[in-house]
Amino acid sequence: MNSIGTPLDRVDGPLKVCGQARYTGDLALPRMAHAVLVTSTIASGRIVRIEAAAAERAPGVVAVISHVNAPRLPEQGKAAVKPPDGRVLSLLQDDQVAYSNQPIAVIVAETIEQANGAAALVRVTYERATARLDFDAERHDAYSPGKVNGEPADTNRGDIEGGLQSAAHRIEAAYTTPFQHHNPMEPHATLASWDGERLSIEDSTQYVAGVRRTLAKTFGISPDLVHVRSSFVGGAFGGKGSAWSHVILAAMAARQLGRPVRLVMQRPQLFGPVGGRPRTAQAIRVGADDQGRLTALEHRSTSSTSAIEDWVESCAVVTRQLYASAAVATTHRLVKLNVGTPTFQRAPGESTGMFALESAMDEIAIASGIDPMELRLRNDAQRDEQKNAPYSSKALSECYRLGAERIGWSRRSATPGTLRDGHWLVGLGCASATRPAKRSPCAARVRITADGRALVSSSTAELGTGTYTVMAQVAADALGLPVERVRFELGDTTLPEAPISAGSMTMESVGSAIDAACADARAKLVALAIADPDSPLHGAAADDVVIEDGWLRSKTGGGRDNVAVLLSRQGGAPVTADGDSKPGAEDKAFSMNSFGAVFAEVHVDRDLGIIRVPRIVGRFGAGRIINAKTAHSQLLGGVVWGLGMALTEESVLDPRSGRFVNANLAEYHLMVNADIGDIDVAFVDEVDPHVNSLGAKGLGEVSMTGVAGAVANAICNATGRRIRDLPITLDKLI
Repeated sequence: MNSIGTPLDRVDGPLKVCGQARYTGDLALPRMAHAVLVTSTIASGRIVRIEAAAAERAPGVVAVISHVNAPRLPEQGKAAVKPPDGRVLSLLQDDQVAYSNQPIAVIVAETIEQANGAAALVRVTYERATARLDFDAERHDAYSPGKVNGEPADTNRGDIEGGLQSAAHRIEAAYTTPFQHHNPMEPHATLASWDGERLSIEDSTQYVAGVRRTLAKTFGISPDLVHVRSSFVGGAFGGKGSAWSHVILAAMAARQLGRPVRLVMQRPQLFGPVGGRPRTAQAIRVGADDQGRLTALEHRSTSSTSAIEDWVESCAVVTRQLYASAAVATTHRLVKLNVGTPTFQRAPGESTGMFALESAMDEIAIASGIDPMELRLRNDAQRDEQKNAPYSSKALSECYRLGAERIGWSRRSATPGTLRDGHWLVGLGCASATRPAKRSPCAARVRITADGRALVSSSTAELGTGTYTVMAQVAADALGLPVERVRFELGDTTLPEAPISAGSMTMESVGSAIDAACADARAKLVALAIADPDSPLHGAAADDVVIEDGWLRSKTGGGRDNVAVLLSRQGGAPVTADGDSKPGAEDKAFSMNSFGAVFAEVHVDRDLGIIRVPRIVGRFGAGRIINAKTAHSQLLGGVVWGLGMALTEESVLDPRSGRFVNANLAEYHLMVNADIGDIDVAFVDEVDPHVNSLGAKGLGEVSMTGVAGAVANAICNATGRRIRDLPITLDKLI
């Protein structure tokens, strides 16, 4: 009766399909007012004057809040700053402007239309300062962040220069990736209300506990006075992992006015104040012997950050462990620009870093005269050489074998332009994919009622990935109940605390905590049965009793008892249990990652440079798969993201104003159905006994990490042109 592994439909699917799922922007409270942000139009300087009289006189306007009249916050609103959870925010505490599109005022009105109309009436006079906007020009001032993901920003093992000098083949190349932004379907939104000193927040967030802590520290109140909820999130991808300025500003306005305030950010306002992927420039040097085995690998990454906060794109971290080499060196540097602070964006670090690394691996394969897939397999690290630890499991070679067979890799020609389909040049490319399997401390609770149903809870988030469903599956199997008798609740700070729903670690963290809580509840049920004189299992040994399909039964045939009947005989009192999970000794003993192999077939118009990707094949090892349907959807979504990164997505910064000029869905070119060909993705069978109690690894991001490299490599195979700057557009090919 195991539900784990089965492709169950999402329990929240009907609500979403029928438009009944309520997102933050859909919610309303009595006497609710509507807030709109006014944002800066310069990238650096100070506000000399805000002319708000016309806005204040506009119909329906109840407040115009700026640095002139905003409530003073403890430590000027910086009490919660502890990146990356607590960010440096723009909270109207001074007249300074650090980036274009920075929040500088809040208009509150009776209707959203009135608020928007009034916002257009605000006039701002600035004293401009010189803005740092040219990434390349500012790289001479690049500096080390010291740490990346809690580890040294720079690493060096072996003799890089000696390895390069002794190499039979060497390549040295530079790769760049642009600014990008998340563009979730649901914009960031917050609904705030106060009852005396108690603050209630409905927020579109990946981390209700983090929002609560940020609000409490920023306002100088106890976390017990802050209640945060988030039932559904309409896309997040890392951008909703932090409590950004608008969350505090909505709460500030609600407190000042004494009534609920809802603030929904406008699409152009998502470019800057709520983070995005930074620009990167990456330099890679690779040496290989005459058999294609690496003798040296150096990866130097420089990424942009903001003028107000350091945030690092960890591009080179993956290079430390993916391939075997006696000499590996990595560095990370930052360049301050007058842009909004970057943040996590789907597969941060790996997606950008692996475009460069996997392109470089292809270049050294070509230089060595070795098939690119074969070169990767020859250098497949059998243990994490940086951590000096074995992998908990690694199915990369099997992913390559199955993926190559599926794509028809044997038809690939080493000579560009050999394969053709009419006037289209056909190319095949491959790339590795990987993402760490992470787990953070998490708590969960289970409550089994007298009707034989279970309510399982933890304060994680539903981002559209199927969390309601897969956690119910985990609990059902752990309790021995039919999955339809289990309900999972989430997204509320009154529930046991879960970590941020990000980093592909929700199943590993929350699922493990649920497994622990359910094991305790199951033991309590068994104890009740064997102690109950009226139970057919009275006096049985605890290890002889199992629970299946809602029945407790003896493994040796001594009878059975129904869970609901058992609890009814006990007076109907529910059985409750709490569980928690956190990384243990295995975290240091093993290197834990999801792996995959991505293959791309591209067609390039030989005259016009138009690029089409009719096929992507991916095979992935992610441990135990909890729900085959939702997991497959996660892989599909990651591939689509990777295709956008490779071919279309770029936030274009105006060097005069510091404004992103394509801050809308008309000109920020996301992939749509017409752009997507056949995506053939699947999991390989993989058992990982070390990663956590479920044996499950993260999979929300791994399928993205190899796509841009595979597409770039396929384009090179089709045309002979090596494009090292994303996105790969037709003008770069012509």
